[in-house]
Amino acid sequence: MKFAKSIDPETGRLALASMLSEGSPLGALKILYSRIGRFFQIPLPAFHPFVVGGTQSVRKVLVTERDKVKWRNADPVTDLLRHGVLVTDGEEHDQYRKSMEPSLHQSKFNNYVQRMLASTDRVTSQWRDGQVVDMLVESRKIALLIVMDTLFSVDAWDNLPHIWTPILKAIEYISPGAWIIWRKVPRPGYKKHLKQLDDYLYGIISNRRADSPKADLFQHLIDAGLDDDRIRDQMLTMLIAGHDTSTALLAWTFYLLGSHPEVHKKLVRELDESIGANPPSTSGGWQPHLLDEIIKESLRLYPPIHIGNRIISEDMDFDGNCVPAGERLFYSIYLTHRDAENWEAPDSFHPKRFEHGRKQPPYAYIPFGGGPRSCIGAAFGQAEARLVIARLLQTFTFELVNKKVHAHMGATLEPRPGVMMRVSPRK
Repeated sequence: MKFAKSIDPETGRLALASMLSEGSPLGALKILYSRIGRFFQIPLPAFHPFVVGGTQSVRKVLVTERDKVKWRNADPVTDLLRHGVLVTDGEEHDQYRKSMEPSLHQSKFNNYVQRMLASTDRVTSQWRDGQVVDMLVESRKIALLIVMDTLFSVDAWDNLPHIWTPILKAIEYISPGAWIIWRKVPRPGYKKHLKQLDDYLYGIISNRRADSPKADLFQHLIDAGLDDDRIRDQMLTMLIAGHDTSTALLAWTFYLLGSHPEVHKKLVRELDESIGANPPSTSGGWQPHLLDEIIKESLRLYPPIHIGNRIISEDMDFDGNCVPAGERLFYSIYLTHRDAENWEAPDSFHPKRFEHGRKQPPYAYIPFGGGPRSCIGAAFGQAEARLVIARLLQTFTFELVNKKVHAHMGATLEPRPGVMMRVSPRK
């Protein structure tokens, strides 16, 4: 069995130069992937993770040998989410997933449409003609309001100023950082904010237990017999993972539309012709073909969950290459989505590659993961994006102000320093 190829000096120099020019490690990973292949090891002091990409490797990690791939209990994401469905394994994971899936099924989406549109309108009601807004920030506001209202029947509008910084701190807490190399690195400045977020969630749980039943995800957690701590874990999982991925998807989509005005115009025309001034919906005859293609292409180019970070519990073989037990493994959705073997012009924005539901090779397109642990909110997130984008383009014009952004590898893949757009109400 082979072990990872070493990185030659020229490749190392190119990777470093790319990382510096792009302002993100993604540039370096792309260089290593293109010059070394779909399996390599990053040789840093006290930190030497293996990186894999491509359809076969991803399938092995997500499906055929998924029992060998574990979360590391000392990682911040497991420390924060505790027993959340995202970071548990085996029977415990399956139990939580079973109790949560009914509220995220497509049959429930009609119940959420008006709430999603109302949350969107609530945020845009603060916009003024000609104002420059950061669509990364505005998308986060919309996504937070939606997840709290639809899944937990909580109107979070008045509490946004109170929970905004704690939520951003929680996201920062689980984002890649020095802790990956040194798990005991001091991390001051988080405890107060994370407690503030916990107090907010436990307060909601207490109030809800004293309230009458409602038809939402929260009720399913109560009916499943979960105690307050386990409900808190699932709430925080959906709050952080659910809104942060939607934030990234919406922000990147508006950046891509702003960068490709001809596609932007076609999409607005499609919406005008298909629904006009009527509210977008999840039912009826509305078939937003181009919008769906744009959302899929946005997820391909900038998958919110860009890389998976796990520990190997048993030796794994990737096309004759060995990853020994106990080693850290990164499986890259971002690199897999830009693999030239499966995608023509992989770095280009080309929504028509998804035209007419065109199929891709298995595991070439995995923005929501795959197998038994695929994202529980995948359908919800796509329906949300469709409704929010349609509503925004119905009611406002958007002009991209900052053309240059870079992909920041946080908890999700974010456009930094933001997506600044000049907005004006449509006449």
